[in-house]
Amino acid sequence: MRCMNGRLLELVLDSSALAGNPLGDPARRPLFVYLPPGHVGGAGLPAVYFLHGFTGSGRGWLNVSPWSPTVPERLDALVSAGEVPPLVGVFVDGWTALGGSQWINSPAIGRYQDYLADDVVGFVERTLGTLPRREARAVVGKSSGGYGALRMGRDRPEVFAHLACHAGDAGFDWCYGPDLPRAAAALLQAGGAAAWLEAAVRRARETRLAGGDHPVLNVLAMAAAYSPDPTAPLGAALPFELPSGRLRPEVWARWLEHDPVRFVPPALDAYRTLATLFIDCGSRDEYQLRWGARQVVESLRAGGVEVVHEEFEDGHSGINYRYDRSLRLLGGRLARG
Repeated sequence: MRCMNGRLLELVLDSSALAGNPLGDPARRPLFVYLPPGHVGGAGLPAVYFLHGFTGSGRGWLNVSPWSPTVPERLDALVSAGEVPPLVGVFVDGWTALGGSQWINSPAIGRYQDYLADDVVGFVERTLGTLPRREARAVVGKSSGGYGALRMGRDRPEVFAHLACHAGDAGFDWCYGPDLPRAAAALLQAGGAAAWLEAAVRRARETRLAGGDHPVLNVLAMAAAYSPDPTAPLGAALPFELPSGRLRPEVWARWLEHDPVRFVPPALDAYRTLATLFIDCGSRDEYQLRWGARQVVESLRAGGVEVVHEEFEDGHSGINYRYDRSLRLLGGRLARG
């Protein structure tokens, strides 16, 4: 970490929403909080809640790359330069044994939406004194974190009045569809979902995950989020049959119900209540997420929702610099005092 003008605190939160979750993941979580220069707490300040992507963690926000600032360092630079008014940055930990939760409530994973919107927000406001108003709260994220931000806009607009979605999961036919045959082949060879996951975890501990493991893990985690089934292995119904690989239309339909391309149009009333809605995606995104973003924006604008939409010339990874853009926009719109 580079020297910052502000401070970064590591706090610990005990989440009632995550207590007894089905994966046995810890309910006690680290929480990393950025405080701007000159502030010993967050009294009178708005807060931005940052959601990491799939296979990320709260501590991952601190990972250092050569010459590239971390997101907390980027926030500090913006505040120190006066480009963003002082605010509190909250870097949330959403790691699970499957790599992520999509920041939603699922009986196969746990209540991660409640964890964020109720436990984390409540803890931050009680502990640091940030402003307890929706107009003073923003939620931002990238990839699965961007998806989580969109879900918060639909499901919890009474908590967050501002959101930014960077390359969020949307357009499931294109972004998840290519992973299905890859996952089917790996699960068939391994003898099922539970056996594959056990072997993958062992590989990661002994050496590292293989290059072809990510699509399989992604399908298992998304199945747990979108098509939970207590009678299925890992508590998740897969969208294909084995050994044939035939698509299971009734399960795939459950996934599509969670696709922003499908759920945004009937939820326009919730999005109209937001003060800020920012969506972007790289024009060379490897998961084809630009198309989902375009379709979501098209639906929002057709419904009279004001949205800032940008495309930029880049892919999916290594785009933390895009937080500079959303923070400049959000920072001046957050309520204060």
